[in-house]
Amino acid sequence: MGLVISARSKQHETEDARSGCPAEGERRRFGRTGGDVVQITQFLRRAVQTRGQHIATEYEGRARTWREFEGRVAALAGALGALGYKPGDRIGMLSLNSDRYLEYFFAMAWGGFVFVPINTRLAAPEIAFWLTDSGCSGLFIDDAFLPALGDFRSHAPDLRHIVRVGGGDAPPGILAFEDLVATGAPIADAGRRGDDLAGIFYTGGTTGRSKGVMLSHRNILANALNCAAEFEFDEDTVFLHAAPMFHLADGAATFLATAAGGKHVFAPRFEPGLFLETVARLGVTHSLCVPTMINLVIHNPNVTHTDTSSLTTMFYGASPMPESIIRRALEVLPHTRFVQAYGQSEAAPCMTFLPRECHVVEGPKAARLKSAGRAALGCEVRIHDENDNEVPRGVVGEICGRGDNVMLGYWNQPELTARTLRNGWLHTGDGGLMDEDGFLYVVDRMKDMIISGGENVYSAEVEQAIYQHRDVAECAVIGIPDEQWGEIVHAVVRPKPGTSPTAEAIIAHCRALIANYKCPRSIAIRDEPLPVSGAGKILKTELRRPYWAGKDRAVN
Repeated sequence: MGLVISARSKQHETEDARSGCPAEGERRRFGRTGGDVVQITQFLRRAVQTRGQHIATEYEGRARTWREFEGRVAALAGALGALGYKPGDRIGMLSLNSDRYLEYFFAMAWGGFVFVPINTRLAAPEIAFWLTDSGCSGLFIDDAFLPALGDFRSHAPDLRHIVRVGGGDAPPGILAFEDLVATGAPIADAGRRGDDLAGIFYTGGTTGRSKGVMLSHRNILANALNCAAEFEFDEDTVFLHAAPMFHLADGAATFLATAAGGKHVFAPRFEPGLFLETVARLGVTHSLCVPTMINLVIHNPNVTHTDTSSLTTMFYGASPMPESIIRRALEVLPHTRFVQAYGQSEAAPCMTFLPRECHVVEGPKAARLKSAGRAALGCEVRIHDENDNEVPRGVVGEICGRGDNVMLGYWNQPELTARTLRNGWLHTGDGGLMDEDGFLYVVDRMKDMIISGGENVYSAEVEQAIYQHRDVAECAVIGIPDEQWGEIVHAVVRPKPGTSPTAEAIIAHCRALIANYKCPRSIAIRDEPLPVSGAGKILKTELRRPYWAGKDRAVN
């Protein structure tokens, strides 16, 4: 047994050196040996043990029990192993929500592979970057994105196999998901656990480069258990995957609902009418949405005459929740309690929760509605100054956190990892304060990030695209307020002398390079230079000021 452990440690050291993951010795120094049985698959085994003959997933007329689900997961993992995939190999997924997406997550964990969920809103060059940067050697893709495969496959040369996520035959040269499940020989759980890498979730980069957040089995389980007290899942839970399954916000519920042995149901993409119809038809009890989605649901004309009485709990996060929206939500969804989560991908993702009892608009607790809640049970949250000292209550500083939910680090970016996880704390880049009762108030973004409709948009990434336009001399990207999306991306551009680019042309140029949701929705073109500080840095505060005058600018 000692020889096996020794060989396994050497393998981990090689992977650590390549990825920038903390080395085995460093993990031991912090008490993380990886030798304990902390596995994503233990949630699935519990569901089979306690709810084996009950329905696990229901989608498009397909209903499978937890025992059937486990069999399909083991067979899919076995089929991938037969194709030559080894534990630690990265395999991507580019797909809309479905029962097969859930099977993908657990098959990756079962086979010891690493899941890499791909944002479905990315442009082809961005998809190619995520695949090549992570070293994905396989890709699951559904019919919604197969037509775009040719736009990025040649730029991701490490891909050995493409698997169509769907029923029936696949096009020539592409494998079929159902064929793999049908012909794969079920294998035993590979036994990856603890600090073994489970998934890479990409998030925007302040330098214009996306960052691959490395999450271990421990990180994902810790986050799920942190959510347990607030989510209140049980065996009668019917969870609707309405938010995209590539997003970690949905992932928090993905694994916890499985552990409870509840039922997973799916909306392929969010549409408010479909959301309401699914809740009524399938008796949905829990779901998770960003505030923009909730806003669309509560203003849908069908909301007042659709039976939503089964929907007991709605979770939200990722962007601010305007008070006007929560007031109407409480009015038109009277049976539903709301729970807010604050966090980021690096925390897998939840750090704080605002419980349902604080979602009131009158009485002594109403003031709490402006907060992001209190620290999750397994996550310590503090406010630090620039020297990493905790500041007094009520003083603004940087929000920092630590716990078993905090990431291993950034894939292939050890220097950035060291800066972000310095002194044993995750530095979020968000500014906030904490009151005497431990409620966190997020007051500003220390990172230059825009949150539009729950999606993070980093201005440097958009600016990098704009600067590639041949007529642009100078630009700055900021977030400006918007009633529907919370914020929208706005660019201020100074053209090169003798040129006259239009806002429409610059936006069209951006759409060829970055995801549509990152592209500017408005552009101001000016002849004078942009305001700069003494060090020559563009003063975005001055550019934002006229748009945010008289408004509360905060992150939740």
